[in-house]
Amino acid sequence: MDRRLALAAALALLPAVASASGGEEKKKGGGVTFLQIKAIVATVIRRDGSRGVVTVECGVDVADEKLRTLADQSQPRLRAAYAAFVQAYAGGLPAAGLPDADYMSRELQQITDTVLRKKGAKLLLGTILVN
Repeated sequence: MDRRLALAAALALLPAVASASGGEEKKKGGGVTFLQIKAIVATVIRRDGSRGVVTVECGVDVADEKLRTLADQSQPRLRAAYAAFVQAYAGGLPAAGLPDADYMSRELQQITDTVLRKKGAKLLLGTILVN
């Protein structure tokens, strides 16, 4: 059998498979109460003059439905505040230093409470990458 023909047949079946699975948009993970925040990226110039990148993946877990709606609507403000903190923090990292995840978690949680003007949203850190 011709490979191109087999590939074309397989691609033709994809829409049918997608509609059979329900066609609903599924969350990436974390459950109903979890709001995934897009990765926060900060660029830094190291002391030796080279450029570096710090990437922080995080999310907010909010049990209260009203607060979750507010947090969802406030995602641009949260991302901006998180990015400002990560940029400032990454700028002060030593050349071969590792980020302090506990400190970052505390500060980002405080930023979350300040932006939402209410406690109840729990910040969850995912990955912290330094390159």
